[in-house]
Parts: sequence; structure tokens; C-alpha cells
Amino acid sequence: MLKGKEIVLGVTGGIAAYKAAEFVRLLVKQEARVHVVMTQNAQKFVTPLTFQTLSGNPVVTDTFALIEEAQIGHIALADLAELIVILPASANIIGKIANGIADDFLSTMVMASKAQVLFAPSMNVNMWENKALQKNIKTLRDRDYHFMEPGEGELACHWYGKGRLAELGDVLERVEDILSPKDLKGERILVTAGPTQESIDPVRFITNHSSGKMGYGLARVAKRRGAEVVLVSGPTSLSLPHSDINLISVKTAEEMRKAVDTHLKNCSVVIKAAAVSDYRPKEVSQKKLKKTASSVSLEMERTRDILGEIGKKKGKRILVGFAAETEDLVSNARKKLKDKHLDLIVVNDVTKPGAGFASETNQVKFLYPSGEVKDLPMMSKEEVAQVILDEVSGLLKRKRK
Repeated sequence: MLKGKEIVLGVTGGIAAYKAAEFVRLLVKQEARVHVVMTQNAQKFVTPLTFQTLSGNPVVTDTFALIEEAQIGHIALADLAELIVILPASANIIGKIANGIADDFLSTMVMASKAQVLFAPSMNVNMWENKALQKNIKTLRDRDYHFMEPGEGELACHWYGKGRLAELGDVLERVEDILSPKDLKGERILVTAGPTQESIDPVRFITNHSSGKMGYGLARVAKRRGAEVVLVSGPTSLSLPHSDINLISVKTAEEMRKAVDTHLKNCSVVIKAAAVSDYRPKEVSQKKLKKTASSVSLEMERTRDILGEIGKKKGKRILVGFAAETEDLVSNARKKLKDKHLDLIVVNDVTKPGAGFASETNQVKFLYPSGEVKDLPMMSKEEVAQVILDEVSGLLKRKRK
């Protein structure tokens, strides 16, 4: 999402300024173009050379700096910026911008820019709770400036309370959220993710290797792009991808079926990325099965076909399915596409390195009812999610013409 994006990072004076260096590294890792502006007080905590080395761009510290010959510095960066992030944001910079004071490069640049601005405050708890500061924050929020909520805990000044810089991963997620197109605004998308577990006895169960990463990536990106998201997830070790996503946790295939059925009514898009058990033990032992016989046989029965049931009553919804295959990818996926009444099926070869369960990457094919097959290169699962949702956005537009 951030590849090639022009992001200006404003660093103000505060002990959390050292974390801004790590934030630059995170942005650069996402292939963003980062330009750092430091206040005089910020330079007392971290040197400009640190940020220049990490960003690969000159660091602005002088109010009258020229970015290029014949260009006024604060105007050039103000025009260039797609987003301005102020991290850490001191009470002083918040107060200046709220009250229209432009007496240094950073405050002057913000005033001259039409880019969106994100503040990540960091300060003493008493400063954070000060009524003047809270009034300034309200003023800026009312003007559509963005704020990260500071964390609570032991502060550098040894006070305990609210005022810690937000986690950098959360700030990065907010940056991606702000810069994402909102082409799915107004849509309600249901995503299923992860494996299911079918009990054998109180100790053992049958499951599969799904990590949930693909489904969670889809939920995260859909939320960034403005959709209301319901995520029905089997057991995973993943954290909630976004605080505003409605997470429904389930274990068995039947629990997933009921959760999907409950939340299906108001959804315009369903993406079934979960690896649901096709079979379950016909009888579940109420006691642990002891190791006595040399072999054990389990009688299995079919679970209900969640995707097939949705396909029969999908109406005007967009329905996307997944197929994890080991052979005959296209023919197997094509049959599933037709039988389940899908608008799109995403298929991958789980035996291929970098494209299977639990990996950070995936390589997939898209199959359409028209017979078209589209091959995608190896990419991260979040990038795959972006491309899938591009297709969903296009399908929604075509259906509503």
C-alpha cells in the first residue's frame, strides 16, 4: 500500500523521539518515500544524521531550508506530501497548529499543506490531561486531523498513566488506513478465516494446517478500504487485524456455519477463506481414548457445505471462494466455481514453496465464470488480499450498473 507514497515525518522534542527512527525504518521497509522534518528540540534527543541515514533523504532542520534551488522548503514539502505524520507530537506542536501559529519549519509546512495530518502524541500524563491540550485536540479533530490515542503505563518521567507513544505497528496500520482508497465504503463484507477443529475426545481433535493469515489479511485490507467487516475465524494465534472489525470466534465447522448464517443477511460480499473440515468423527468420546489397541479406526461423517449453502441463496451478493489444491488446480477449482455458484475462486498449490499454509506469501490463480484464468506472481498475502478486493470492487460496480 505505501510503495512510492510521499510521507513527511515531523519529529518534535520528547524522549519518544528515538522511536521515530524505528518508524522511519518501518516506512522504508514498506517502500514509502520518507522526508523527515525535525524541530530544534527534537535534535537534542536524536541527530539529523540518524534520520538521513535511515530515510535516504536530507533532513530539514532550518526554517529557511531550500529543498531544491529556487523552491521554498516548507512549500515544496507541503506540496509533495501525501501524508504528514507528527511522531512524537508534543503538546507544544499540537497547540501551535490548533491555534494557527507557524513559527518554525514544521508548523509552517503543516499550515501550507493540503495533505492529511496524523498526530501520534507522547507526553507526561498531567500534560495529556491538561484542559488546554484537550481543547486543542478537539479543535484539530473537528478540522479532520487524525490522532493516535496514546498508551497507558509507566512513563519516562516515572509517572504512571496515559501519555505513552502508541505502538509503532498501530501507527503504521493507521497510516495505511488513511492512504487506502475507500472504494468499499458502504459495503458489509463477511470473511471467514483459519482452520476448524473437530473433537475426537476431550484431549484430541482433527484440524488442518491453515494459519488464518490469508483471511485476516483480507479482513484488514477490506476495513482499510472503508468496508464494515465481520470476521468469522477458527482458532488461530493471530491478533485482531483492526479494532473496528467484528470478530466472531468459532471452533467447529458447525459453529462456523451457524455464525455465517447469522451474519449473512446484511452482507453484500462473502469471502470464504477458511479451511473448513470436510469430515468430523461420527461419535465423540466423552473420555480420553487410552492407548491400548495397536490401531484405532474412526468413523467419519460429512460436515455441512457452508459455501454450497451460501451459493444457493446468495442473491445479489458477491461470493468468493478459495481452493487449496495439490494437483489439477484449474480443473478442480473450475468445478468448485460452478457447483458453488461463485463469482470468483482463488486457487493455490499448497505444496509449492512459499504458497502453502502458514507462509507469509502466496501464489494464486483467479478463475471466473466466463472461463478466464488469471495467474498472479508470488506476493505477500496482504498484497494478494489487495488484488482480490480490487476484483471484488470491480464486480460490485458491474453488478450495479
